[in-house]
Amino acid sequence: MEQYTEEASPFKTYTEAVNWITGLVPVGIKPGLQRMDLLMEKLGHPHRRLKFIHVGGTNGKGSTCAFLTKVLIRSGYDVGTFTSPYLEKFTNRIQYNGQDIEEEDLLLLANRLKPIADELEETELGSPSMFEICTALALLYFGTVTFPDYVVLEVGLGGRLDCTNIVSPVISVITNIGHDHMDILGDTLEQVALEKAGIIKPGVPLVTTVEQPELAELFIRDAKSKRTTVYLLGKQFTYEPVSTELDGQKLNFTGPFRSIENVPVSLNGAHQLKNAAAALMTLEVLRQYNALIVDDEDLFAAMSETQWPGRLEMVSDNPRILLDGAHNPEGAQTLAAALNDTYSYKKLHLMAGMLSTKNQPGYFRHILPMVDTLILTEPDFHKKENASRLADRARETLRELDVNRDIDIVVEPDWKKALEQLKQRTGQDDLAVVSGTLYLISDVRSWLLYTTDSEKGW
Repeated sequence: MEQYTEEASPFKTYTEAVNWITGLVPVGIKPGLQRMDLLMEKLGHPHRRLKFIHVGGTNGKGSTCAFLTKVLIRSGYDVGTFTSPYLEKFTNRIQYNGQDIEEEDLLLLANRLKPIADELEETELGSPSMFEICTALALLYFGTVTFPDYVVLEVGLGGRLDCTNIVSPVISVITNIGHDHMDILGDTLEQVALEKAGIIKPGVPLVTTVEQPELAELFIRDAKSKRTTVYLLGKQFTYEPVSTELDGQKLNFTGPFRSIENVPVSLNGAHQLKNAAAALMTLEVLRQYNALIVDDEDLFAAMSETQWPGRLEMVSDNPRILLDGAHNPEGAQTLAAALNDTYSYKKLHLMAGMLSTKNQPGYFRHILPMVDTLILTEPDFHKKENASRLADRARETLRELDVNRDIDIVVEPDWKKALEQLKQRTGQDDLAVVSGTLYLISDVRSWLLYTTDSEKGW
């Protein structure tokens, strides 16, 4: 990799480089691939040397990426993983064989990217966004530094115009379609699905766990026009739960090539069985057509060891505090189901902070009937929703639902003070849950586990 002299380097430290990247957040989300095309061209197209597993969808992308990454590494492959947002440190989002990118590598790559970003800013295309720079940095790292056998690449937003869509994958995965980012992707689920379907490439197989029949039909039509094979949950592959207990589930998987029984899944919640099935089908297609070698012994070990922080993650035992990044109606429905099926408690105390752009009533509708205490706070993020406004929405939703019991609603904008209140209210037999935006989850997680502030999960 090109080395920079002290004088020529725009950044002298890792912190300076990260501050530059996160400082691009106000540039906003900039759908479209023109800036990425130009960035890649000026960098020598590093992505063309790599094999990608491209993972899109509304919920479950991160968990599916985690399963795939763990199995591939366990099977002896070198694996790059690009996910977002991160929970503790900027380097979390770019990993090689499960390890964060080294600060030194990130600094070198940022120094290589900055002059090109400056050039772009002077054109009619304008400055690259924060996510475009992150994606370019990841592709540069994988394509010029680590050279993994596979890159598990998570879509940032939507699909068609997302900057990760510059890659040509060996397989595409779409987990599900739900009510999220509708301010950008469209007013209906069909419009959202069309954007997600943008990652379907000619001749590249698609694995999807989308459940709405009309959206599945949309994917099938799109794939047919691109001469692409679709593996649809409920048609080409199925799964059934075998057993469910805390930190240990099992499923039976049936696909077009074979069946696999009693696959262990370490992640909690019935929805993780669906994400696991998506990962298994993806691996099966790669085994069948790409000569991927995965022994069942490695497969079972990896599926039972997979972790994904901030999703039904118990971070404290006394009091019991569960973190879950549910931030849209489907996520809240999934969280509610897990709280019903997997956890026992006398009282449920929920602390939540959300972004102003999210479907808050839809989130509350699923979760409020279960809670005894609702503590509303604010994430440390520029798009945060005011805690008092959030409380008004919660009360409106309670009136609509006609919930016949008293729910104590507390408004505390300072999330650290809100967390103290949550701890104090949670008795020995109770359960505390911190949910909502991952920007809040990242701060709370870092504070509870390390008593430090997170860098921020942009």
